[in-house]
Amino acid sequence: MTTHAEPLGESPVAKEFPEGLPVGDTWVEAPATEDVRFPYDGTLVAGAPIGDTALARHAVDAALAVRERVGRLPSHVRRGALLATHEALASRRADFERLLVLETGKPLVDCRVEVDRTLLTLLTAAEEVARLHGETVPLDLLPSGEGLLGFWTRKPIGVVVGIAGFNYPLLLAAHKIAPSLAAGCPIIVKPAPQTPLATLWLVHLLREALRAGGAPQAAVQLVTGGPEVGIALTTDRRIGAVSFTGSAAVGHQIARDAAPTKVLLELGSNAALVVAADADLDAAADAVVRGGYYASGQACISVQRVIVVDSVRKEFVARLTERVAQVAVGDPRDPQTRVSALIDKRSTERVRAWLAEAVEAGASLVAGGSVTDGVIEPALLLDVDRALAVWDEEVFGPVVAVRSVPDLETAFDLVNDSRYGLHASVYTSALDTAFAALDRLEVGGVVVNEVPGFRSDVMPYGGVKDSGAGREGPRFAIEELTVTRMAVIRPTMKKP
Repeated sequence: MTTHAEPLGESPVAKEFPEGLPVGDTWVEAPATEDVRFPYDGTLVAGAPIGDTALARHAVDAALAVRERVGRLPSHVRRGALLATHEALASRRADFERLLVLETGKPLVDCRVEVDRTLLTLLTAAEEVARLHGETVPLDLLPSGEGLLGFWTRKPIGVVVGIAGFNYPLLLAAHKIAPSLAAGCPIIVKPAPQTPLATLWLVHLLREALRAGGAPQAAVQLVTGGPEVGIALTTDRRIGAVSFTGSAAVGHQIARDAAPTKVLLELGSNAALVVAADADLDAAADAVVRGGYYASGQACISVQRVIVVDSVRKEFVARLTERVAQVAVGDPRDPQTRVSALIDKRSTERVRAWLAEAVEAGASLVAGGSVTDGVIEPALLLDVDRALAVWDEEVFGPVVAVRSVPDLETAFDLVNDSRYGLHASVYTSALDTAFAALDRLEVGGVVVNEVPGFRSDVMPYGGVKDSGAGREGPRFAIEELTVTRMAVIRPTMKKP
């Protein structure tokens, strides 16, 4: 089914934030600008400021200059700034949703979810400010500790560099900014070059909230630009941590270049969904469609690999094929659309090439795969060889690949036979199967009878293997962005 919407109309970003880039306590002129275009039809959305390495260094200097002041901001100031930003964003949510559609090309339904999740992330981070504390330690477990008082507290790690991907630019930026501010860390954000606008607006709201609370606006800065800007930020030895969301290749390079600086990586995956013989097949088929094609497949935990037990393969594939054909494809501004254009033509050509490679190697393309008005129709592949990119790598497009196996043990082995390990799910009616999956699957999150793409922004989120290191979610990110400081006190002088 193809959908349509009204013409683009006036851009919603005009006059919403100052010209230039938010560096230091002001907005500075950017050395260049670049057009942001609507991925669906190439229409101009707005011009975006483009930074350079000099601005990156300026931002680090400004962050270091306010590091101690930000680290000592009272809890009520940090909490108040996050709550004020939450309120400001909520009051303009429809405009943010529309802007996200325009700069990402993502369906409106997914952009609405992104704003909802961003609001929750801001609110949760504000609440976590009140939970940032330490504990006492029983130092007298050895005789040498008798008479000593021990406790630890948490201190900010320092300046944070947060780099976000293009697929959920507002949410991913919020997951960098909100925990950093809650922890008392100045942060410099670098959005993806394709999608800087919503993040610029979010940063503007945060800086206005900080200014109103008497805090330095340099606590939150943003610098755009290409890889050279990212390198300048992440390799500066004066920063405390790098938090990166993006591809495994880039994340691993950042980790090597930034060492010994702490690096938190939320990288890619090729999420698997296992269908057991006792699964509710209708629910499982619905989950593959819902979890495989949302955000046009441009999500690191979207369903990519489906592993079904042989005894239910025929029935499951029939139900799945029928549902895939019903997915609404077209203009992302239409509320009915579920799949639209990918972020750029290069991504579209790559996904098409991977599909062609799979078919040439013997896989069956039983649904979708053609391109209409620049949009790849939701593709369903059967019997994909494990050596192919659409199975082994992260496709980041509307493609689902299905293989069958004789039993659950083989299914779990096949899930684990991947360099990735972010989320995986299993559909089953047996409690022992659910617990076996929790025990066996080598991933950061095991989801039972729901899509692997399920993520609550309050839970610990992250992967293993090439899917990253560290955990997001405000509580857990704050722990990552603070360090323990141990206090050992003898209240009175020890007599000789």
